[in-house]
Amino acid sequence: MTDSVPSRAAHRGSVLVLGEALVDLVPADGDAGVRTAQPGGAPANVAVGLARLGGRPSFVGGLGDDAFAAGVEAWLTGAGVDLSLSARCSLPTALAVADPGDHGTTYRFHLGDTATFELPDRAAAVARFGAVYVGGLAAVVEPAAGVVAATARAAARAGLLAVDPNVREDRTLDPVRSLGRLRELCSLARVVKASDEDLVRLWPDAAPEASCRALAGEGRLVVLTRGAEGATAYVHDAPAVSVPALPVRVVNTIGAGDAFMSGMLSWLGTEADWDPDLSAGQARAMLEYAAATAASVCARAGTEPTVPVGV
Repeated sequence: MTDSVPSRAAHRGSVLVLGEALVDLVPADGDAGVRTAQPGGAPANVAVGLARLGGRPSFVGGLGDDAFAAGVEAWLTGAGVDLSLSARCSLPTALAVADPGDHGTTYRFHLGDTATFELPDRAAAVARFGAVYVGGLAAVVEPAAGVVAATARAAARAGLLAVDPNVREDRTLDPVRSLGRLRELCSLARVVKASDEDLVRLWPDAAPEASCRALAGEGRLVVLTRGAEGATAYVHDAPAVSVPALPVRVVNTIGAGDAFMSGMLSWLGTEADWDPDLSAGQARAMLEYAAATAASVCARAGTEPTVPVGV
């Protein structure tokens, strides 16, 4: 982790997003027996969210040559995401079978031998951006995981690294190795956004709030999300700042956490020049903007947020 963040006003709004763009198979109109293909992947959702909020994200991912890849590429470019740093190869697209429930969405993955995790090495490009975001499956699935780790280390030296561990469990993933990789990314980051469930998996012997305090005490901006119970920001040793989730009629929860992250990064770039050392008032404003961004996803089908109004 760097000790200081240089002024990055010249890069305001520019974010390098590294990770997977895949296809979610989600129940069609609530019918678990019928599935609809929907572009997704946490990093890709964040990139699209940033673009929809007026940012200038560049996505570094692996794109295949099947019909799913064509749909994913059209979705990303249609939102305004730059794909010039992504790579293409003649492999299929990874799939995630989503099972939404009362306590969140669980996934079963089809990851092996796919283009999705054939990430190009763009570590040399990180200094061109105001922030670098990593997280999701690409952080733990080879061969992408090595590229993500190297890029994260370069980003930590060059400026602002933001991490959402977004812990996933699957029979194809080694839990010990995966959690170790995600803990390393959190240690490198200046900004960490994690759900209470993520933190329990990463540090099972500590309460989520204690894990946040420990991370923030080393100079990070840490945001804890609790779904419908709202979010809390921790900055150094200052008192924690909390905001409630916005009340909406929930239609969908897939992508809400990614939308929250998009809102956080968008606010940090436009309002704080990428400086995560926030005052209590700034932390509250950031959380309120991010919460409103997430609420815009929960209130309708799909994973793309809309710009919050009046926040």
